[in-house]
Amino acid sequence: MISYPIEALIKSNLFDNIHVSTNDREIAEVVEKQGLKIDFYRPNELSDDHTPIMPVIRYVIEEYIKLKKNYNEVWVVLPCSPMLNSEDLIKASIIFNETLYSSSLMSVTEYPVPIEWAFETNKKGFLQPVKKGYFAIRSQDLKKKFYDAGMFYIYSNKLVLNAENEGSDENIIPYFISKGKAIDIDDFEDWEFAEKLFKIN
Repeated sequence: MISYPIEALIKSNLFDNIHVSTNDREIAEVVEKQGLKIDFYRPNELSDDHTPIMPVIRYVIEEYIKLKKNYNEVWVVLPCSPMLNSEDLIKASIIFNETLYSSSLMSVTEYPVPIEWAFETNKKGFLQPVKKGYFAIRSQDLKKKFYDAGMFYIYSNKLVLNAENEGSDENIIPYFISKGKAIDIDDFEDWEFAEKLFKIN
């Protein structure tokens, strides 16, 4: 799984350094077989399922500063995105650099249906609308909404080092990913769907 985004990163020729942040020796061995070097491991306190991403990025930047390596920008590329390709990385880099590091960038994709049509179940197990009355509105009359595609984010080092706690989720530049490529694998069903799409592509 992790080899697919690594291949895309290498092929893009965008990066002075590709670092895989992990505390797992087995993952490190897989990464090293891809030709990459793990410069340092992630501490255990930043490796549980509840750790926000910003403290991890800040830790990586600070460790590289200790190694006398100070980069202008840092990318977070998530490992469970097999449809990632170098072309999208290059296009996103151009967009981000045009902003002169004034904001962050996130890969996003459009919701397949309006989120205003969402339902939830009540205590009796019946469906109830999250927003009453919206189900009767045509999709073309509702504004498009987008969600995190789970592929990559771009930050300036300065933005990360100055961020408070988990950082801000406002004023983010969107990089639009087509629905057919926005596959974030979290469970076995996602895996099977991704395999089918991968074969098609």
